[in-house]
Amino acid sequence: MKPLIAALLLALATTVHAEVLPGANVESLLAIAREVSPDLRTSRLEAEAARERIDPAGALPDPLLRIELENITRNGTQEATLSPSRVGDTKYTLAQPLPFWGKRDLKRDIASAEADQASGRASDTWVEVATRIKSLYAQYWLSSRSRQLAREIIELTRQLEKIAQIRYASGLGAQQDAIRAQVERSTMETELVATETEYRQLSAFINAMLARPGDARLAEPLTLRPLPSGLDPGSLNERLVARNPQLGIETARIDGAEKSRDLAYRNRYPDFIVGAVPMQVQDRVESWGVMLEMNIPLQQGTRRSLEREAERLLEAAGARKEALTHRLGGELNAALANLDAARTTEQIASTRL
Repeated sequence: MKPLIAALLLALATTVHAEVLPGANVESLLAIAREVSPDLRTSRLEAEAARERIDPAGALPDPLLRIELENITRNGTQEATLSPSRVGDTKYTLAQPLPFWGKRDLKRDIASAEADQASGRASDTWVEVATRIKSLYAQYWLSSRSRQLAREIIELTRQLEKIAQIRYASGLGAQQDAIRAQVERSTMETELVATETEYRQLSAFINAMLARPGDARLAEPLTLRPLPSGLDPGSLNERLVARNPQLGIETARIDGAEKSRDLAYRNRYPDFIVGAVPMQVQDRVESWGVMLEMNIPLQQGTRRSLEREAERLLEAAGARKEALTHRLGGELNAALANLDAARTTEQIASTRL
C-alpha cells in the first residue's frame, strides 16, 4: 500500500509542476502576447517616450550667463590679464529668455497631441497583434481538426482496403475495388502530410507572435471563441467612431495641427530676454543694470507662408480622418457581410452535409 501511495503522490507532484502549454484557447495566447510581444513593447515604449516630451516642451529656456572683461590692460599700465579683480571692470549679464504669452502652453499642447498619437499607435498595434493571433489560432484549430479527421479517414480506408483485398482474394469483388481503396488511402496520406506541414507552420507563426522559438511546443487547440450574434450595424458604426484607435490617432493629429496653427499665428509677436547686469571693479560690485531684449518680427511674408502651411496641414488632417472613417465603415460592413455568409455556410454544413 505504501509504495502505491508514494507513486500516486509522485504522479500528483509531477502533474502540478508540469509546464502548462499555451494554445488550448486563444485567450492564453493573447495573455502572453500582451506581455511579451516585441511590436507591442516597442509601441508602448515610444508612447512613454512621447509622454516625457510634454513638460520639456512647455518649459522655459535655460538662462544665459555672459561675462565681459573690459580694459584688460588698464590703459596699458599692465600686461593683459583675465583676472576680474585686475581688469578695469567686469560686467556679468544673467539673462532669461521669455517666449511671448501663450507660446509655451501651445508647445506643451502640441507635444501632448503627439503623445496621444503615440498612445493611439500603441493601441492600434495591440489590435493588429491580437487580430493576427486570433486569425492564426482559428487556422491552427482548423488544421488540428483536419489532421485528426484525415487520420480517421486513413484508418477507415485501411480497413476498406483490407476488405476489398479479402473480397478479391475470395472471388467476390473486382480488382478495381482493391486498387481504388489503395489509391484513396494514398491520396489521404498525401493530404495528411500537407495538413501536418500546415499545422507545424501555423505553430511556428504563433510562436513567433509570442516571441518564442519556432519549434516550441503548443497545446492542442480545444475550443474556438463563439461567433458574435445580434450585431447592429448602427451601434457598431458608433463604436467604430468612438473607440477605433486609428481614428483616435487622427483626432489627436487634428488637435496637434490646430495647436500648430495657433502657434504659427502667435509667432507674429516678439519674444523677450530680460536680465540683470552687475558690474565689478576690482574686488567689489559698484553698480547694477537691467536689460530687456526682444526680436523684431519683420519677416511677415515668411510668417504668412508658415501660417498658410499650418492651415493646409490642419485641413489635410481633417480630410485624412474623414477618408479613414469612410474606409473603416466600408470594411466594417464588408466584415458583417462575410460573417453572415459564414453563418449560412456553417448552417448548410451542419444541417445538410
